[in-house]
Amino acid sequence: MHPLPYWRLSGYYFFYFAFIGAFSPYFGLYLQSLSFSAWDIALLMSQMQLMRLFAPYLWGAFADRLGQRMVIVRLAALLSLLGFASFFLVHGFVAVLLAMALLAFFWSAALPLVETTTFDHLRDQPARYSRIRLWGSIGFIIAVMATGAWLDRVPLSALLWVIVGTLLGILACALAVPEARSQAAAGEQLPLATIVRQPRVRALFAACFAMSAAHGALYVFYSIYLADHHYSKFLVGSLWSLGVVAEIVVFFYMGELMRRFGLRRLLLASFSAAVARFLMIGWGVEWPWLIVVAQVLHGLTFGAYHAAAIAAVNRWFTGRSQARGQALYSSLSFGAGGLAGSLLSGWTWDAWGAAATYAISSAFALLGLLLVVRWVSDEDEVGGRGSWRVAEDLSAPGIRR
Repeated sequence: MHPLPYWRLSGYYFFYFAFIGAFSPYFGLYLQSLSFSAWDIALLMSQMQLMRLFAPYLWGAFADRLGQRMVIVRLAALLSLLGFASFFLVHGFVAVLLAMALLAFFWSAALPLVETTTFDHLRDQPARYSRIRLWGSIGFIIAVMATGAWLDRVPLSALLWVIVGTLLGILACALAVPEARSQAAAGEQLPLATIVRQPRVRALFAACFAMSAAHGALYVFYSIYLADHHYSKFLVGSLWSLGVVAEIVVFFYMGELMRRFGLRRLLLASFSAAVARFLMIGWGVEWPWLIVVAQVLHGLTFGAYHAAAIAAVNRWFTGRSQARGQALYSSLSFGAGGLAGSLLSGWTWDAWGAAATYAISSAFALLGLLLVVRWVSDEDEVGGRGSWRVAEDLSAPGIRR
């Protein structure tokens, strides 16, 4: 039996999402402390999405040709660390923009390649993906809680050292994770362009674009929004963590949920929850209990949504197309969708206010919901060529401890 490097893969996810836990909730506050405007902050933070628009595909195509994914992951980890180190030296807008672009270009290269490597290590046990991926959620919670509590006691500039620590962890784990032999699917191998032209693939990617755009204002302004309404940094971190706890619960039971409800129902529930969630955030900030409910919905709007989407992409894009398929998912959703949502929220935040901005986020989620309603049918979940038989993969034996 192929030995699974469970803890080395889990460690990578742990530090990768610990970086996000330290960076996403608090780096906007750090930029605000440098006296940047809302538009400046949105433009700077959007570099993470801008680079994810094309960098993952470039790195993925290179990895498919080279046949050595982990070599690129290790190089990206090292260059990300060096790129972030420049934040200790720069403070002006142009210099910070260049530093952010450099960090984002290399950092965005890694995850699609690691996702593909993880599934290749899992081979015939893709159900165990959720049990590996949940360590990323745990890393996020630890980072966001500890960082929030610490930043209540130290200057915001101390955030830079926290992020350096997570990037060092990413590099260490990247060096430890072994390469995996690509698992080409049996049967017909379709060219990448042929796969992308399938209506179900285009519909899913369009819905993923809409979901990421819906989250744009959340990732850029959520912490600033709560801080402006007198939520402490510790409470802000706790709310971020609550969402990720809900995400962990969903990941843990994803196999059973997929088997019981099917992919289409889970996607419909995820997009419906996103419609409600962003309306709650935009109009209910004065009621903390409503914000708590909105954060619990993160288990659906990211956890269930992401697990279903990435499993479908892994199934449809086989053989030498896998890395590019995962890169396309990352580029079109977190890249293009995240960029659109971030930049639009940067403009509407000052022009129309927070409530209207989050209402637009809800509208994006509604668009994704309509795409799923129209293009994903119950028949697509039945076996056969081109089917969404992800439920069988995620409920395979061995998922339970």
